[in-house]
Amino acid sequence: MTSDTPTSPAAPDGPGPAPEHGVSRKTLLRAAVAAGAAVPLIATGSIALARDAARTSAGRTLPPTPFCDDGDDPTPDQMEGPYFKPNSPLRTDLVPAGAPGTRLTVSGYVFGRNCVPLSGVLLDFWQADDAGAYDMAGYRFRGHQFTGATGAFTLRTIVPGLYPGRTRHIHVKAQAPGEPVLTTQLYFPGEPRNSTDALFDPALLMNVRGGGKEATFDFVLAVDGGPGPDPTDPPTEPPGGTWTAGRSYTAGDRVTYGGSAYLCLQAHTSMTGWEPPHVPALWRREP
Repeated sequence: MTSDTPTSPAAPDGPGPAPEHGVSRKTLLRAAVAAGAAVPLIATGSIALARDAARTSAGRTLPPTPFCDDGDDPTPDQMEGPYFKPNSPLRTDLVPAGAPGTRLTVSGYVFGRNCVPLSGVLLDFWQADDAGAYDMAGYRFRGHQFTGATGAFTLRTIVPGLYPGRTRHIHVKAQAPGEPVLTTQLYFPGEPRNSTDALFDPALLMNVRGGGKEATFDFVLAVDGGPGPDPTDPPTEPPGGTWTAGRSYTAGDRVTYGGSAYLCLQAHTSMTGWEPPHVPALWRREP
């Protein structure tokens, strides 16, 4: 991700959602929508998830989750929208103390297109509050996390409120280490505004159950995944390395950034724009 995107150390692994059985989630969704179904379900009453195809179809290639290029080309406004803020805090629970709203837990996995789970993937979430407003002064209902060794993630938030012209949705940027950024949105099934929202995509529907309090979604990134590390190994280093903004460093400290190691030359408090490659007076690259 770009230099103004959070690059904090990876969050600890957490338990992922229980496995289900069925066909590819996105294939089922697209086929059902084409046939006129409102909410496609499998025989168990749940929307199938991408990890099912990974288990049942050896060697199968999954289509990437729809995304826009956030690299050299600008991200289309209809995908990112006007409310993204960089440098969100590292956290899996976005709900401020005392905030109103229906609690929601979103969980799932991140896969490569070859159906292999991806560890160390940066997931940056942001959304409206219960009243449909985005916090642009601070970081309410904003936060980022990293997938663990199994590719799993868990987000604790609330059901976002509505604002003019849009259906309910949650924004997310996803980036595998050293790979392009996926910018997309997650949607809720059964919402009346789904049929009138020009940006709504049924392939991005979450599987919502438990009276609207639990949701699942699997991301498929346009990269080839590799074998995940042993769960006892240290977490995969997140994009950007161990250097972080807002931290006090002293002479002799060592960090990594962009795949290289650096030695701190003088004490300072880091800030965005002072990444090690940009300030040779503060950091010396090591062989």
